[in-house]
Amino acid sequence: MPADGIDWTPHNELLSFEEIQRVVAALAEVGVNKVRITGGEPTVRRGIESLIESISATPGIDEVCMTTNGTTLAKMAGTYRNAGLDVLNVSLDSLRADRFEEITRTKKIEQVLRGVDAALEAGFIPLKLNVVAMRGVNDDEICDFVEFVRNRPINVRFTEFMPFDGNSWSRAKFLPYQEMISDLEQRYVLTPLPERPNQVARDFAVEGCEGTISFITSMSENFCSGCNRIRLTAQGDIRACLFMVPGARLRERLRSGAERDEIVEVVRGALDQKWRGHPGAENLLALKNASMIQIGG
Repeated sequence: MPADGIDWTPHNELLSFEEIQRVVAALAEVGVNKVRITGGEPTVRRGIESLIESISATPGIDEVCMTTNGTTLAKMAGTYRNAGLDVLNVSLDSLRADRFEEITRTKKIEQVLRGVDAALEAGFIPLKLNVVAMRGVNDDEICDFVEFVRNRPINVRFTEFMPFDGNSWSRAKFLPYQEMISDLEQRYVLTPLPERPNQVARDFAVEGCEGTISFITSMSENFCSGCNRIRLTAQGDIRACLFMVPGARLRERLRSGAERDEIVEVVRGALDQKWRGHPGAENLLALKNASMIQIGG
């Protein structure tokens, strides 16, 4: 999805909601029980609430999640909740209006913050905030985010800056988890929370705070060996890892009448290629990959 929020992909190259639902139903029959709708920005897809509703109603699916930039939530949070959405992540890399505008190229921070409030009112508790931590960009706001959740049931998820096409990744901008937590421990008392199976984040309670914080350590301490995620793109490609090029394409098979066994076989084939651990940053930079805006959070 381009940064301007407009998807210029020809409509017939995108999977229809019915085709996405067929894939979800097939994978649910073999054990998949959680689905996340992401992007780009998923809420620019007209009628996204109908997709949420159909996935939520799929036998075997226990949890439907969505990651969004938050710009529609002030009006739509209740609608998404009523459609069956269980978990909501809002991507928000700065709490400062000028910096938010510089990062997103929009002046919508107040709209997003109203959306955060609306999401809490709609029952998305805990709400999750995704924050990509970058040295020299927003590293001076780490404590600001902790204070933001002092009296709010929100989980702030600080994500290490990952190298993708077009995001100007550099070692100078990379802020490792160990440094973030060391700085926070000078000001706050942090208590590790119990680990969950296949979790991608290290979770902590903060003394005196209603909210919690987490760290996604993709670069400094990768969790590839325990990762059980797989991604279906809007164009029907299967990605076994964010950093891997698509390993298979389902769109043409779906449109040729593929049924459950064929869908599952294609997905398992892609999973067989999944790395035990992704390469280092310099090697990742050399890979031909899409931008994170196109892949989604």
